[in-house]
Amino acid sequence: MYAQIVQFARSLRQLDHCLDKAIAYATSRKFDVNVLAGSRLAPDQYELARQVQSACDSAKLAAARLSGKDVPKHPDNEKTIEELKARIASVLRILDGFGEADFVGSDDRPVRMSWLPGKVLRGRDYLVEFAAPNFFFHVTMAYAILRHNGVELGKLDYIGPLTTREA
Repeated sequence: MYAQIVQFARSLRQLDHCLDKAIAYATSRKFDVNVLAGSRLAPDQYELARQVQSACDSAKLAAARLSGKDVPKHPDNEKTIEELKARIASVLRILDGFGEADFVGSDDRPVRMSWLPGKVLRGRDYLVEFAAPNFFFHVTMAYAILRHNGVELGKLDYIGPLTTREA
């Protein structure tokens, strides 16, 4: 379970990197980067700001639910790219506060979801069936919105650098 929290943090760092590239793109094209915060791929889809907020919430709530700990709430009032970057930084500080020991027994820990009244998921099922797919959906949509709007992003901007060693 802890490895997945580490992966969430890594992906949020890459999302922050993508926002940095959006700032550079807007600067080079001489437009207000914050226009991108309200951009979306389809009329009935979340805008970039909400995608980032949802990715952040998915990561910190997964860590909280799987560890049995509480995490701070965010008011979801970010409107600018810099505010979204601050949100990511805040969630990274939260995730960095968890360790492997926090997830002992989390495979079978009951996880309650407000939209599933009277039901629980086992921790492992929650992570595999909901938390991880939901997190990566929102990160991917944020990437796609930026890419759709012309920000020069590639696969490695999404994946990030690899930790290699000499063979």
